[in-house]
Amino acid sequence: MLDHIWKIAKSASALFIPAVNHLQSLDYSVLQQCMHCGMCLPTCPTYVETKKERNSPRGRISLMRSVADGDLAITRAFSEEMYYCLGCLACQTACPAGVNYAVLFETARAEVERAGVAKNAQRDFWRWLTLNVLFMHPRLLRLMGWGLRLWQSTGLDKLLRRVKFLGLLPKKLRDLEPQTPRMAAAFSDALIEPVEEPAQRKYRVGLLTGCIQDLAFSNINRDTADVLLANGCEVVTPRAQSCCGSLHAHNGAIELARELARRQIDAFDLDHLDAIITNAGGCGSHLKSYGHLLHEDPFYAAKARQWDRKVKDIHEWLVQIGIRPPHHGAGVTEVTYHESCHLCHGQKITSQPRQVLKAIPGLILKELPESNACCGSAGIYNITQPEQSAKLLKRKVKSIEQTGVTIVTTSNPGCHLQLASGLGATAEVTQPVTLLARAYREETQVEQR
Repeated sequence: MLDHIWKIAKSASALFIPAVNHLQSLDYSVLQQCMHCGMCLPTCPTYVETKKERNSPRGRISLMRSVADGDLAITRAFSEEMYYCLGCLACQTACPAGVNYAVLFETARAEVERAGVAKNAQRDFWRWLTLNVLFMHPRLLRLMGWGLRLWQSTGLDKLLRRVKFLGLLPKKLRDLEPQTPRMAAAFSDALIEPVEEPAQRKYRVGLLTGCIQDLAFSNINRDTADVLLANGCEVVTPRAQSCCGSLHAHNGAIELARELARRQIDAFDLDHLDAIITNAGGCGSHLKSYGHLLHEDPFYAAKARQWDRKVKDIHEWLVQIGIRPPHHGAGVTEVTYHESCHLCHGQKITSQPRQVLKAIPGLILKELPESNACCGSAGIYNITQPEQSAKLLKRKVKSIEQTGVTIVTTSNPGCHLQLASGLGATAEVTQPVTLLARAYREETQVEQR
């Protein structure tokens, strides 16, 4: 039955797949950069786990280079190795040669999908449903969010778990169901006006609302808008925004990623914005790569380079313009901070979130041991590689427990969901921008008394 549904769906929305080998068409100098020095080995979660060379960044690059040289065919084993990689980019931070591993692993996964070595009916159906349908159609994605919200708000999900009804599902779906994020009571477009003005305008910025961020963490988008307003920024938020395309780029659907990049660029008036603000570490890393993604597009290459210059992480932007310190605290004392992999390793933003936290009166930041170690979320890694993801989460929870704090901050929706799942009721997971927004609101309330 599933095979039949997939054949119909595939014929209805066939995706052009170029015949060119992606790794062979890649600039060879990118593959040559790796010196095989081994500095990346202790930073790579999969190598640390297995101690196998093929599970390391330099091992994977050797495999990619063999494919580019024509010495190695694309096989299922090659596919499994490329998808065993978290894409956390810790190797990029450690690499003395400046290897652009992000480009390499995305190109390798695109080649896996082009070659079709990982195909099977079930995988192809879920890829089509998520990558080609839901995340390409923002209104359809929000419709699914509304459905999930209804399912969760009525308590039907808890009831069916209690009576063991969900045990009838296939094991993979049964394991995934408890990880479904809680949908927000209202999405971003209902919380944020298309244009909001500060008391005194110094800057004009666009706000990216994201997809999962919009569905599960629209309150953080509202917090981001409030923080920007408090710092003299007019906030422009286009309606029904599309996915940024990071999910597609990281999973080999490069043409869909390019289409979504074009949509994002078209949604914002680049010439009249000082910055385009993102508050999701993983999305931000991809959003800053549109110039590379569209460098061969005759209509969008120049716009994509302009886009890259304008995109700023919220913490990066606040430090750049000078954070206005709130006059009151956020009602919390001690917090710790977990670094999103793509914020610290992909965007090289490490000190700025800490500066945001330290700007809040009365707040004490306790450093987290191994703060930049991956929590195991890594996009959809906790879905595709649940066992390895669980090991990384367990290690992260242990590090958090060492701090003795009950409030953990992070800066990415995937990390937020992963940490909340691992910590349960033992600690609150929030974000620096939310605590800063709380402090500004407390300041306003005090002034109005």
